[in-house]
Amino acid sequence: MDLLQEVVGVPPTGRSLSRPRQSGVTMVLDKGLGLGETRDLLEVAGSYIDFIKLGFGTTVLYNPPLLAAKVEMVRSFGIEIYPGGTFVEIAIARGRLSPCLRRLKEVGFTAVEISDGSLTLDQKTRVHAINLARNAGFVVLTEIGKKNPKIYAGPSEMARQAVADRKAGAEWIIIEGRENGSRTWIYDTNGRLKDSVCDAFLTAVGEPAVLIWEAPRKAQQVKFIHRFGPDVNLGNIPPGEVLSLEAMRRGLRGDTISLIIDVPDPCQVPAQDRIPG
Repeated sequence: MDLLQEVVGVPPTGRSLSRPRQSGVTMVLDKGLGLGETRDLLEVAGSYIDFIKLGFGTTVLYNPPLLAAKVEMVRSFGIEIYPGGTFVEIAIARGRLSPCLRRLKEVGFTAVEISDGSLTLDQKTRVHAINLARNAGFVVLTEIGKKNPKIYAGPSEMARQAVADRKAGAEWIIIEGRENGSRTWIYDTNGRLKDSVCDAFLTAVGEPAVLIWEAPRKAQQVKFIHRFGPDVNLGNIPPGEVLSLEAMRRGLRGDTISLIIDVPDPCQVPAQDRIPG
């Protein structure tokens, strides 16, 4: 262990660095990093990343050799990589899911997200897509919730969908939080978590360990860590904030230092130790 790590007792919260992790998963939203930027991200923070999602439909916009090189680089660090759910939604809508999965496998992708955030899938189609992806050898994640804030489904309906997805074979359930972390079924217009909705959903779903909460904002990440602990699964993390999130998970930021050190109430600090003012 490095001396600096030894001084502060890293890993203070006992976080595992070995993958595949079954908890404390971090999913990064990649909106178009080049090879150099990807290499920098992986060398600096690769140990703390479990999934990289190539956002939206950006997968088809890469030069094919560049895409293959990027996927190979990510996989060399033991990280799962997959295209955004919107990309797969379009393939399903056009009746092209099977050839799409074959091509993704050829390129080297290891995971697939099945969602209906932008379009609408009936349950039979959703289950069929999950089965196709599993049978093709992909890690299957599904996402619940709509991107359009005018289309709202309550926590009970979302829980039923999550349970059905798990029964169909999904390994992880992503809770829609969007790129900006606002105006979804779990966040209000200011990006604050709807606690009552979250409580009702968790009561109904009964399997919180497989949930990945999309939380692109720092305040949301802090909220989830304080609520569920440092091993909560979080997604849509901007590439430049992976280390910051890991620091929060380990109590190495002021927002979460109470995870590892008893921080006294300022009112309880002895008078002689108080800062005047």
